[in-house]
Amino acid sequence: MDRNNRRTHLRRIWRATVAAAVSLVAAPLLALGAAQPAHALNNQLALTPQMGFNDWNAYGCNVSESLIKSTALAMHNDGMQAAGYQYVNIDDCWLTHNRDSSGQLVPDPAKFPDGISGTAAYVHSLGLKLGIYEDAGTMTCAGYPGSLGHEQTDANSFAAWGVDYLKYDNCYADGVHQSGDGGPSAQSRYTTMRDALAKTGRPILFSLCSWGLDSVWNWGSGVGNSWRTTGDINASFGSMLSIFHSNVGLASHAGPGAWNDPDMLEVGNGMSATEDRSEFSLWAEMAAPLISGTNLANASSTTLATLTNSRVIAVDQDSLGKQGTEVSSSGGLDVLAKPLANGDVSVALFNENSGTATINTTVAAIGKTGASGYTLTDLWSGATSTTTGAISASVPGHGTVMFRVAGGTSGGGGGSSPGEVHAVGAGKCLDVPNSSTTGGTQLDINACSGAANQTFTHNGSNQLTVYSGGTQMCLDANNKGTTNGTKVIIWSCNGQPNQQWLVNSNGTITGAQSGLCMDVTGAATANGTPVELWACNGQSNQQWTLS
Repeated sequence: MDRNNRRTHLRRIWRATVAAAVSLVAAPLLALGAAQPAHALNNQLALTPQMGFNDWNAYGCNVSESLIKSTALAMHNDGMQAAGYQYVNIDDCWLTHNRDSSGQLVPDPAKFPDGISGTAAYVHSLGLKLGIYEDAGTMTCAGYPGSLGHEQTDANSFAAWGVDYLKYDNCYADGVHQSGDGGPSAQSRYTTMRDALAKTGRPILFSLCSWGLDSVWNWGSGVGNSWRTTGDINASFGSMLSIFHSNVGLASHAGPGAWNDPDMLEVGNGMSATEDRSEFSLWAEMAAPLISGTNLANASSTTLATLTNSRVIAVDQDSLGKQGTEVSSSGGLDVLAKPLANGDVSVALFNENSGTATINTTVAAIGKTGASGYTLTDLWSGATSTTTGAISASVPGHGTVMFRVAGGTSGGGGGSSPGEVHAVGAGKCLDVPNSSTTGGTQLDINACSGAANQTFTHNGSNQLTVYSGGTQMCLDANNKGTTNGTKVIIWSCNGQPNQQWLVNSNGTITGAQSGLCMDVTGAATANGTPVELWACNGQSNQQWTLS
């Protein structure tokens, strides 16, 4: 089948796999702070998210040396390079359908008459870097030779040609998508190429394109510099929105040298200018790679102005390396916060709906305290204003307003990571049974799995949120109960006092309304033991920690 049909088929498998394996996490955990993960790859590349161009979204298989060179020259001349874009990446279809007699990949001489090395030399002469594409299966998605079983040979070729970046896809890898058939796992195939690249001695950024299969975010930081978290994007608001929802909850896995990748930018490919700015804003707020996928040689001034907005790019490229997280999300109105290295916080107010809406948050909710006034800089208009606490904007349908908030101190806010809530006495984790999305489902404890139905966030409104079954829910004291035995359940977030929880320094979690402690019923330790409210008594079944 052709590449698009092949990918459509595999994306169906991807959706089924992800639905069964993981739901995604939301915003920051304040008092239960967790450190960023250690990243074992440590090749000193992509210490901030990579920026560049990839030809696939705009050109598909119609790649050529002349296209790559003209794009590189456009980036050099139109402000893209000056804005920070440095990689010019060749996607699929650059090679012939057969290896040569010695097993080497062969660049298509009709498409690349100077070969990849000649193309790389030209790109390098402009001060840019060259990327290339291969696949961790027997063939690429378009049916050209894959690298499975040829990893060191191909890595050596890439290094010899002067390649600086490898996008490594996941087509034609039978044995990965079905259990029990004996094929190599995605992690093992990607790790083999990681090691092959390292042996060449050339710094080559390694971009994993496994579409979120095998929960790549759990192991990607030790293998690659970035990893795709979803199937392919397309140039529609619906596609962008779906990918945003899938990627936004994965902040705890990202950091310098290792990034969640929600796929290439579709800015300039057919969405409205408002939607383009939303995609660019959200990708920056999520510390995502910024890889343009449009025709840069003929890009409009509006498209270039979006792609080169220095204030927004500074958020994406901030050296602290924190992915922004959701402070609140209700009724299609989202607030994200991202702490920055100088103590500022970037805030994105995103309106998923078609009509204009006012979106509100506060400096406290994003983790800012300690000042009588704060300065807000609108990152799209450049306008500045001041506030004593409220942050509010009228946001057009499908639009995003971004502010950089300065002043006071940052005490966690949008920057702390989500995490598992461990029941100390039982050695288990707080859990939404079966990743339920049904309001009223009582929480229990279960063996810790790292899945999203065990990953919680304590936001600035003192809500404890969880993405269960892909839906953000809040922990709730059932029926606003204030008596011993009140069930701790999930419910749609509504801001009521029975959904507010205090995470205390003594290890307890208490209901703000009831003053009762979250309690593992009967001090039991078995999987499935329900969680309820009970008078605080200092026992270990009321002790909770995060890791």
